[in-house]
Amino acid sequence: MTVKKGDKVKIEYTGKLADGQIFDTSKDKAPLVFEVGAGQVIPGFDKAVEGMKKDEDKTFTLSVDEAYGPINAELIQEIPRERLPPDQEPEVGMMLMMQAPTGQQIPARITKVTADNVTLDINHPLAGQELTFEIKVIGINDPETDEEPKDNKESEDEEDSGCSDCSCCHGCQ
Repeated sequence: MTVKKGDKVKIEYTGKLADGQIFDTSKDKAPLVFEVGAGQVIPGFDKAVEGMKKDEDKTFTLSVDEAYGPINAELIQEIPRERLPPDQEPEVGMMLMMQAPTGQQIPARITKVTADNVTLDINHPLAGQELTFEIKVIGINDPETDEEPKDNKESEDEEDSGCSDCSCCHGCQ
């Protein structure tokens, strides 16, 4: 049986950046479970799984467009420091949670701090990067893959955060 659109699959994976740094892995945690073609994972990951068989391994690299897309300059904004909570000193690399007009929580990374302003980037932490995945299909439409996955969605949408530190590929959904 080969994976096709509509199948629920269970995948073990490791994701790496171009420099070889691991940004996410299912090692020591639950495998990724998703429905192929349903938009629950990034587009290139979805396509790469199609046609695979159970117990098959695969390594593939996704272009920026197949992963989280290019960095969007409109999602980088400078704001006055006084708009930040006064109880914390802002630092480059610090993550903040912002609330969108719709009420969604959006993670924002501080990229620059001056005496008067702070620059925030709300692009997905992996935007603008090629991603390499090593995957293994460990289940196709198995009874246990019919259970609802626990927030394993990888998507270009920037809605709720699945990770507290935005280091994983499920960071912004």
